[in-house]
Amino acid sequence: MSGRARARARGRARSLETGPPSVGATTVTPAGHGAMKPPILEGEPSAGEPVGRGRQRGGPVAPRPKAAELQISVGIQEMTLGERGGRRRDYHDLGVNTRHLMEHVKDSKTGVSGSVIRLTTNHFRLTSRPQWALYQYHIDYSPQMEARRLRSALLFQHEDLIGKTHAFDGTILFLPKRLEQKVTEVLSQNRQGQVVKITITLTNELPPTSPTCLQFYNIIFRRLLRMLSLQQIGRNYYNPSDPISIPKHRLMIWPGFTTSILQYETSIMLCTDVSHKVLRSETVLDFMYSMYEQIGEERFRETCAKELIGLIILTRYNNKTYRVDEIDWESSPKDTFKKADGSEISFVEYYKMQYSQDITDLNQPVLISLPRKKRGPKGVIQGPIVLIPELCYLTGLTDKMRSDFNVMKDLSVHTRLPPEQRVREVGRLIEYINKDDNVQKELRDWGLRFEPNLLSFSGRVVQSERIHQGGKTFDYNPQLADWSRETRGASLISVKPLNNWLLIYTRRNYDAANALVQNLFKVTPAMGIQMNKAIMVETEDRTESYLKTLKQKITSDTQMVVCLLSSNRKDKYDAIKKFLCVECPIPSQCVLARTLSKPQTVMAIATKIALQMNCKMGGELWSVEIPLKGLMIVGIDCYHDTTTGRKSIAGFVASINQGMTRWYSRCVLQDVGQELVDGLKVCLQAALRTWHTNNHHLPSRIIVYRDGVGDGQLKTLVDFEVPQFLDCLKSVGKDYNPKLTVIVVKKRLNNRFFADIGGRLQNPPPGTVIDTEVTRPEWYDFFIVSQSVRNGTVSPTHYNVIYDNSGLKPDHMQRLTYKLCHMYYNWPGVIRVPAPCQYAHKLAFLVGQSIHREPNLALSENLYYL
Repeated sequence: MSGRARARARGRARSLETGPPSVGATTVTPAGHGAMKPPILEGEPSAGEPVGRGRQRGGPVAPRPKAAELQISVGIQEMTLGERGGRRRDYHDLGVNTRHLMEHVKDSKTGVSGSVIRLTTNHFRLTSRPQWALYQYHIDYSPQMEARRLRSALLFQHEDLIGKTHAFDGTILFLPKRLEQKVTEVLSQNRQGQVVKITITLTNELPPTSPTCLQFYNIIFRRLLRMLSLQQIGRNYYNPSDPISIPKHRLMIWPGFTTSILQYETSIMLCTDVSHKVLRSETVLDFMYSMYEQIGEERFRETCAKELIGLIILTRYNNKTYRVDEIDWESSPKDTFKKADGSEISFVEYYKMQYSQDITDLNQPVLISLPRKKRGPKGVIQGPIVLIPELCYLTGLTDKMRSDFNVMKDLSVHTRLPPEQRVREVGRLIEYINKDDNVQKELRDWGLRFEPNLLSFSGRVVQSERIHQGGKTFDYNPQLADWSRETRGASLISVKPLNNWLLIYTRRNYDAANALVQNLFKVTPAMGIQMNKAIMVETEDRTESYLKTLKQKITSDTQMVVCLLSSNRKDKYDAIKKFLCVECPIPSQCVLARTLSKPQTVMAIATKIALQMNCKMGGELWSVEIPLKGLMIVGIDCYHDTTTGRKSIAGFVASINQGMTRWYSRCVLQDVGQELVDGLKVCLQAALRTWHTNNHHLPSRIIVYRDGVGDGQLKTLVDFEVPQFLDCLKSVGKDYNPKLTVIVVKKRLNNRFFADIGGRLQNPPPGTVIDTEVTRPEWYDFFIVSQSVRNGTVSPTHYNVIYDNSGLKPDHMQRLTYKLCHMYYNWPGVIRVPAPCQYAHKLAFLVGQSIHREPNLALSENLYYL
C-alpha cells in the first residue's frame, strides 16, 4: 500500500467513525515533556508487564500505612512517577505478622525430615552501621510553596544543618542522623527576596527493620541502579547499552535485574535475579500498516483499537514505557500544543527540537496514555500524554510468536540460563556496584554495604513419593519427577465405561477421526476402560454447524462428546465449550486434527486423550498416600475476564474423598477488578454437603491453598477472607468445629536456589524444602522445589501459612504440600503447585477465556475443565 493510499485510508476511517474525543491543544502533554512524566497505573501491573492470562489486577487493597510513611514511595528526590510507580503495593505485605498467632510455630517453624543439602541462593546480606536508624521529618513552609523543586531548593540552603546525605520528596525528609531539636525552624530566601520560614519536625525514628525503612533501602538501591545507567521498565532495571539482537524475528532483548531488599530470618538481604525485556523492532505505525494490508479499511480502526489499547509501548528516544489507553484518529503530528512558557509548537517540531526525531508520516493518528496518579500538593491530575505511533516500539510477544516454536527456542537460548550462568550474571550486579566510585560513595554516606558473595545455607530433600495405581505401587525416578514410563500399561484406580459417546468431525478430517477411534481401542484395554464404538457424526466446518449437530445428536444417555477441530479458532472452541458446560452439561473433549497427523506420536496422544476423557467423566487415575484422615483440601485461584469488563472469576476446588482423587469444582463470578472471593461461603457450604454425601460425615480438617494473591493483598486476605471461612464453618452447626489451615501460594518469585553437587552449582532435586535463612521471621512460611527442569533454572514455590489452628508440625505441612503436587491428572509427574491450585486455575481460566458464565452445577463433581 502506497503512502498516499494509507493517507486516504486514514482519512476515510476518520470520516466513518467518531472515535475517542480529541485532546485539545491546550491540555495535551507530549511524551517526554519536562512538565509531565509517564505514569504507572496504581493497583495494576507495572508498565512492561503482561496483563491477562490470569494475571491479578485491581481488587480490594489492604489498609494502608500512615500517610507519612506512604510518602516514601510517592516520591523521593529526583524519582519520576514512572520510577516510583508500581512499587507502593509491594510494601503492604510488610508488617503483616501472622506467625505470632500460631502457638505451635512461635518458637520454631523448621522441619527436620529428609536429607540435608547444601544450597546457594541469589541473596546478598546487607550490612550497616551499628545502631543505624532512619529519622523522618515533616517539612512545613510559611508562606506555602507549591513547586517541589522550589521547596527542595529552599530546604537545601541549610545543608550545613541537615547534612549532604538526605532524601526529600517535597514534604517528608529522611536523614541518617537526628537533629538536636525535635522542632527546628530556619529561614530561607527565594529569588525574589521573599523570606520563607521552614519548620522541620521530627515525626518518626525508624529502626532498620521497620517497613518504611526497608522501603527506603529499596528506593536508595534504585537510585544506585540509575547511577549505573540502567533503565527502568516496569519494576525492573535493564541495560540498553548491551542489547541482544535476534534479527530474523525482529526482536531485541535487554538484559537486566530484578531487585528487592527485605528483612529475612536473621538479616536484611538484597534478593536479585536476572531479568530480560523482549522488545520488538516494529513500531506501532509499522503494526498499523501491516494491519491495514491484512484486513482492509472496513474493520481497520476497530481492529487497531482491539489490538493496541492496553499494550505497553516503549519510546526509545527517552527509554520510557507507556500504556496505550486510546487512539485519537482526529489528531495528527501536525497538531500543536502549548508549552509551559505559553508558546505553541507542533508535535513534529517538538520531537525534532527535543529529541532530534524526524516524523515522516504527518497524517498518522496519535496514541493517548492517561495518567491515573495525582501530582502536586493540590492533587491535580495532569493532562493526557500524546504519543506518536512512528516513534513507539511494541514490547513483549504476540500470541502468534508464543505459539511459534522457532521464536521461543531462539529466545530461550538467551533467557533460560542454567544455574552456573545465572549465578555469574547475578554476581555482575554486585561487581558493577563495587566498581563504581559514585555508587560506593552514596552507599558510604548512608552507611550501607553489601557482602560480595551469595548466601549459602542448608536445605532438606524430603523422601520421594510412591505412586499407587490400579492396586499396584510404583517408584519413579526422583530426578525426573515423572512416572509415565513406570505406570504405562497399568490399570487406573477407577474407570468410567464409554458406552455412549459422540465423535463430531468434518469431511476432510474423516481419516483422522477413524484413526483416533482405532487408537483409543488400542490403548483403553490396558487402562481397564470399556469402550463402545463412537456415534460418528459428520458436520460442516462452521461454528453454527457444530452447535446444530450437538443439539440434534445429544441424548440423555450421552456420556461424552469429542469434537475434532480443523483449527484452533477461539470462537469455535468457545461456542462448543459454552454450550456443553452451560446449556447442555456433558463432559467434552476438543481435539485438533493436526495433532493426530504424526503416526509416531498418535498412540501417545490417544493415551492422553483417553486419560482426560476418563477424568472428565469422574474416573480416578493414580494417588499417593495421604495419612491424615478426615481431611478436605481446598484450592482457590482467580482469573480476570477481559471480555466482560474485567469481571473476576474465582475457581474453587475441594476434595471429596480420602484419597484426594475426586474433586468438587465451582466458579464464582465477581465484580469488576475484584480479587478476593466474596462467594466463598456458598462454595464451601456446597463442598461440605458433597463431602458429607460421599463420606457420611463432615471433614475434621480443612486445608485451603489460596493461589492468585497479588502483591500487597496479604493483610486483606487475613482480615477479609479467613473470617469468611470461619463464619461459614460456624454456620454449618454449633457442634462442628474442624481444624482450619489457610496457605497462600505464590509462584511469581525472584528467589532462586542452586545445589552444590560435586563442586558444581545445579538445580536442586525435586522435593527440596527451604524453611530457614531466606524465609520471613514474622511468617510461618517455606519454599518447595517440586519440579525437575531440563533447561534453565528451576523456580521454587513459596507457601505462607496465614492461619492454622490444626497443630500440624511443619514437617507434616511441608510433606502434605509436596504430596499434593503429585496429584494433577493432566500430567503424569510432579507439578509446581498443589493439584487443587492447578485445578482451580484451569477452571477459572476456562470460564474466563471461553464460557464467561458460571458452568452448570451438574458437572461440579467432574474434572470437565482439564
